[in-house]
Amino acid sequence: MLFAYALPAVPLAAIALPLYVIVPTFYADHLGLSLAAIGTVLLLIRLFDAASDPVIGWLSDRVSPTFGRRRVVFMLSLPLTALSGFMVFWPPSTAGTGYLAFWGILLSIGYTATLLPYTAWGAELSTDYRGRSVVSAFREGAALVGTLIAIVLPFAVGMEAIDGFHGMAAVAVLTLIALPAFGFVAVGVVPEPANRSRSRLPLLASLRYLVRNRPFVRLVAAFLLNGFANAIPATLFLYFVSERLGAEGLRGPLLFGYFLCGILGVPIAVWVAARFGKHRSWCGAMLLACVVFFFSGFLGTGDVVAFAVICALTGVLLGFDLALPPAIQADVIDCDTALSGEQRTGVYFAAWGLATKLSLALGVGLVFPILAWSGFVPGSDAVVPAFALDTLTTLYAWLPILPKLAAIAIMWNFPLGETAQSELRARIEASAPVGPLV
Repeated sequence: MLFAYALPAVPLAAIALPLYVIVPTFYADHLGLSLAAIGTVLLLIRLFDAASDPVIGWLSDRVSPTFGRRRVVFMLSLPLTALSGFMVFWPPSTAGTGYLAFWGILLSIGYTATLLPYTAWGAELSTDYRGRSVVSAFREGAALVGTLIAIVLPFAVGMEAIDGFHGMAAVAVLTLIALPAFGFVAVGVVPEPANRSRSRLPLLASLRYLVRNRPFVRLVAAFLLNGFANAIPATLFLYFVSERLGAEGLRGPLLFGYFLCGILGVPIAVWVAARFGKHRSWCGAMLLACVVFFFSGFLGTGDVVAFAVICALTGVLLGFDLALPPAIQADVIDCDTALSGEQRTGVYFAAWGLATKLSLALGVGLVFPILAWSGFVPGSDAVVPAFALDTLTTLYAWLPILPKLAAIAIMWNFPLGETAQSELRARIEASAPVGPLV
């Protein structure tokens, strides 16, 4: 069952990585769009999309067909997500900022309508503290497989020209075919989780409970900071390797190695979390990532081996970033369910998704304009100015450390561990409301 549930994560990840790592450089290099324009468009897409998150989250909580409230919203969203992904990844040679904005908005909304009930579905499949890490690990492991596919296809097929069947077109075809196919397999095999709601709250009361859920507020703040820290190097990875290291031909293999190590890191994260708790394990991984990644700022032309080692180590730590926060999220929802009487996983994952998108958008919206200001021009045969290279290095290597340290400070003494979560589940099953955690 967990394998079937994890299948849709493969094409969903094949959409997510290209959108923020490859699409900006592809549209800049082959369609002539400026970095500042692309950064602005992607930021506006996420801001527009923010309005859809609470609506879709509320809808996935409130619709109650016999087929299942999670599965029906997920299934209905698949065609829109697949089609809009196809259009973004295989643009015509005449595509401009308007094209990217239109199809990007549709893709973002469709992706939300697919991913939000999908992750809420997974959060409710297990009620056990450790079992939730396993469910999350299956999904995120499959997502990393999809990420590897999204890395291999563009570089294997080639992205030298916009005409004909190029690497991004291969990702477009994968999205169009695999997402509906794998989605319908999951819908047919994986059951709908039990709904533990005892009541239904008005919208304003629902929002008040969410804001008063202190463990959730701490978690989403830490997740936003850490996501912003991860978004910056993800956005600049291709430029750092090609311009700072002078190894443009190794961009694909290095990115592949990073995410391959991420797959190895997922089961390690589950094992460590079972011994030390989820929030402390996540904090430890973030701290190690800061230490390892700090040294990338001292690399220069030809330092490919050293950078490959950094990619491998931080790739393993990525497994912690992917597997543990969603499992903790499922735990903090128990706080709300026990107190409010309504199981509103969709609303919570809407807020979670909003934090994810905001962190990614902030990464793109911040670094591209700064790079453009520094004199960095993508796709140019001219020598990159020294100031632009120094700016690229500072943004890539050292800026992300600050928000990661802030996220660690927020999460280190997190109040919801295995014992507290077990008590919450017992009270939920007994339909007994509890007081707020501090």
